[in-house]
Amino acid sequence: MEFIIIILLLVISALIAILAKHRGFIEGVSVFSAGIALLGSFNIAFRVAKFGDYSPYAFFSVDAMGALLLLLISCVGFAAVAYSIPYLRKETANNIIGLTRVKQYFCLLNLFLMAMFLAVSSSSPIFSWIAIEATTLSTAFLISFYNKSSSMEAAWKYLIINSIGLLLGFFGTLLYFTPVDSAVGGGFVNWQTLAVNAVHMDPLLAKIAFIFIFIGYGTKVGLAPMHTWLPDAHSKAPAPISALLSGVLLNVALIIVLRFKIITDAVIGQSFSQTLLIVFGLLSVVIAALIIISQKSYKRLLAYSSIENMGIIALGFGFGGLGVIAAILHTIYHSLVKSALFLLSGNFLLKYHSAKIANVKGALKALPKTSILFLIGFLTITGAPPLGMFFSKLLTFSAGIGAHPVVTVISIIFTSIVFIGFLMHVSAMVFGKDLNEETKEPKKESIWLLLPPLALFFLVLFLSFYQPLFLQTLIHAATLRY
Repeated sequence: MEFIIIILLLVISALIAILAKHRGFIEGVSVFSAGIALLGSFNIAFRVAKFGDYSPYAFFSVDAMGALLLLLISCVGFAAVAYSIPYLRKETANNIIGLTRVKQYFCLLNLFLMAMFLAVSSSSPIFSWIAIEATTLSTAFLISFYNKSSSMEAAWKYLIINSIGLLLGFFGTLLYFTPVDSAVGGGFVNWQTLAVNAVHMDPLLAKIAFIFIFIGYGTKVGLAPMHTWLPDAHSKAPAPISALLSGVLLNVALIIVLRFKIITDAVIGQSFSQTLLIVFGLLSVVIAALIIISQKSYKRLLAYSSIENMGIIALGFGFGGLGVIAAILHTIYHSLVKSALFLLSGNFLLKYHSAKIANVKGALKALPKTSILFLIGFLTITGAPPLGMFFSKLLTFSAGIGAHPVVTVISIIFTSIVFIGFLMHVSAMVFGKDLNEETKEPKKESIWLLLPPLALFFLVLFLSFYQPLFLQTLIHAATLRY
């Protein structure tokens, strides 16, 4: 029942955003819906931890990994909605957007959240594909939100590349239906049906199908070399949307790949899928590290960091064993930290009106609270001890050093390069000398622009040293399955 309430509320919020005329009412309904979604997600997670997979209706099913992602979607979603209100009000005050754009924004934001909820919880791979495609359509308009030529270009690039990728993913999905059609005569096919009938699948067909799935959905995940849309899209979208794109959507696409991985492994064993994950994971880390060094935009810097971290997550699942639990933990920490960093990047953008690193100097004096939080986020996202991402990276490399020493050593070297590149750019922004008299004196920072990222950081800090029993149960169950 909770799930249906969440979906209905998000749909109603989207309709109200379009039909209502009072801005405060639109904002209040969106916050209310996001809050109910957060409470409902926790309730579903508790139920899955206690009773196992949750299937309230034939078309919906939530396993342990799905429950974890629902929590991430709802936590980051609530923070993004809460941040969007003061952020867009600042944009309106600066005459950048009007009420019509605000209405469109909240409509698409609610639809985006709804589509991610559906993608994670759908019991059918076809419905999951439809929901993932829906995220593409809704976010394409959000990426082009400011109607600038660069934003429009990024939106079209995002739309075309992801649509082609998802088309390949859909073809791969249909190949998995072949043994089901011959064994049970078609009908409604869910993930469980595909898993049961995997024994009837031809091994060569399973390899071909998984390659299509991996390339198709891997485009949405942002794994190199299918990542080309990601830096442009994430850097041009409004800060709260960038937080959802990097912090949540990439993981929503990844869980689809992992579900097909289970089916493929039942046919041909784990070696094939793990090799693909390791190769593309390593490639993502290497490419991201090399580009981060020479990056000129702090939003693109964060976007390439997402590519690197998705590569590390792919490596964890590819290594298997201890690497799986490391990948799941890294997914949780990365979602929260990266979302907080993108929200903080919105504060820099409001102050300096530029996403270029060269135009942001003396931020520690101009935006002291934002700068301190950004420094904390930088140290966390690059794996500095003692917070959670240090241990998740350590566990990942520990899992790979025995069977894949060369891959592991290369990964360690290039993650170190990421740290150096990040340090160089963040230091220039925060500690660099500002020659502009206008930005020398600090102005009062809005507490409402600081609370959402601060809440996400506190959640990361809490989970780095203590995990509630229900969360431990979900992580353990997800590790056994994936």
